[in-house]
Amino acid sequence: MTTQKKIKTLRLETAYLETGTTSGDLLVLVHGNVSSSEFFRPLMAKLPQNFHIVAPDMRGFGNSETLPVNATRGVRDFSDDLYAFLQHLIEPDKKVHLVGWSAGASVIMQYVMDYPRTVHSLTLQAPMSPFGFGGTKNTGIKMEPCSPDFAGSGGGTASLPFVDCLRTRDGELVSTQPAGAQCNVQSHARATMNNFYFKVLDSKTLLQRGIITKEMEDAFTESMYSTKLGDDHYPGNVLASTNWPFVAPGDKGMNNAIAPKYCNLSNFANVTAKIPVLWLRGADDQIVSDTSLLELNYLGSLGYVPGWPGAATHPPQPMVTQTRAVLDAYKQNGGNYQEVVFKDCGHSPHIEYEGEFIKTINTFIAQIN
Repeated sequence: MTTQKKIKTLRLETAYLETGTTSGDLLVLVHGNVSSSEFFRPLMAKLPQNFHIVAPDMRGFGNSETLPVNATRGVRDFSDDLYAFLQHLIEPDKKVHLVGWSAGASVIMQYVMDYPRTVHSLTLQAPMSPFGFGGTKNTGIKMEPCSPDFAGSGGGTASLPFVDCLRTRDGELVSTQPAGAQCNVQSHARATMNNFYFKVLDSKTLLQRGIITKEMEDAFTESMYSTKLGDDHYPGNVLASTNWPFVAPGDKGMNNAIAPKYCNLSNFANVTAKIPVLWLRGADDQIVSDTSLLELNYLGSLGYVPGWPGAATHPPQPMVTQTRAVLDAYKQNGGNYQEVVFKDCGHSPHIEYEGEFIKTINTFIAQIN
């Protein structure tokens, strides 16, 4: 049975879901942006219960304490929070297996860079590029920003209508929008989830295919609403830029923490503790992709963002290619990784292909235990 608990750590009060046996090895599930541990609840019930399975809410998400995010530290606020949380659960003779989804994968990569001797395996599910989200063009392990101030990444790249729909729980938009403007679909957060978090295009199709139930869909949407909003949280503050698209990362909040100005995980390739890595992704992911529909350079190339400077200086960020470059460098330095691609799958293999996801995780852990 999965239960929700809270722990007061040296850093913050962390809410988390827990199941399995407390005498087993730790299996830790770390969620991504605009979500919470609730996105793991159905999965946790079906994972092998011989593990001690926990899924914490990151600061500013779910039911954890709302503390500001210092974006200048990249994702270290979150990785340090995770370390403080796990100190209450780690036992000397137990192994720790970390599973991170999307931005959560970046958090656990940072965790391994900072605390390498505490982890037995790493699973990166639909990981954000090691070079942050937006504004870079390198295909190797040396970061190349499209603009010196990393314009095109950070808090200013979030959709204002989407933020407003989170704030009003999909009610009427605030006055910065045209008078009387409404969310452009029946339930904006729900539709965003069904169009981007998953491959399929609407909740009816999801329900018909048996991927999720109506209760799960409602719970996931409520999880998105739990995202704390503002300059200190999601999406973060914004700086004006003279470079296209004229917004650059600020120094606070979630989207700035994952901007390449502050988030550069390329040094993962040099981690001395060679921890086995499993890289899972959907073949049709529209969020993390070399042609991401949430990345401004790619949207500019399609004509959706005016004034795009062109592919010579502002190509779409090659997110998957960048991840592969860093993991290949990790392998060349003595590490190892496996890549598994789920066909006909979007950003959430653990939901879209739950059974295959569990089988893959089990096989991976069994090989290294």
